[in-house]
Amino acid sequence: MLSIDFIDELNKVKEEEIELIQGILAFAAKAEGIEEECEVSVTFVDNEAIREINKEYRGKDAPTDVISFAMEELGEDEIAIIGGDSTRVLGDLIISIDRAKEQAEEYGHSFERELGFLALHGFLHLLGYDHIEKEDEIVMFNKQKEILENYGLSRG
Repeated sequence: MLSIDFIDELNKVKEEEIELIQGILAFAAKAEGIEEECEVSVTFVDNEAIREINKEYRGKDAPTDVISFAMEELGEDEIAIIGGDSTRVLGDLIISIDRAKEQAEEYGHSFERELGFLALHGFLHLLGYDHIEKEDEIVMFNKQKEILENYGLSRG
């Protein structure tokens, strides 16, 4: 079971949009075989806030659409803690509502479709998918497309 903690720093995100993200992420978790109790936080920000985060954590002084902070990735000199019956914390997603609107317009599809796509994209990063190498990009993007289509949120 996936529980999602939503933080709307803009007070602009509609209930239907939150429900859409809950639905697509729960669907993706099931598609990925995640059965145990898991937790994700999703924070909605504007371009300025995500630009600051992008600059601080990724060294890129520009707004982006979604940033994922995976809790299960081990850094250097970190040790995995295994055991206990606590909830599995996958990590945090930060989504720029401004960029989602801009990109929806740019790509010619609905804001809801873009928001669902960004949430799913970030969620797959939390699960360890990446698109730095071409082979990994193909796997991740095919997975995204498959989940979005099966959920009924394909482009168009």
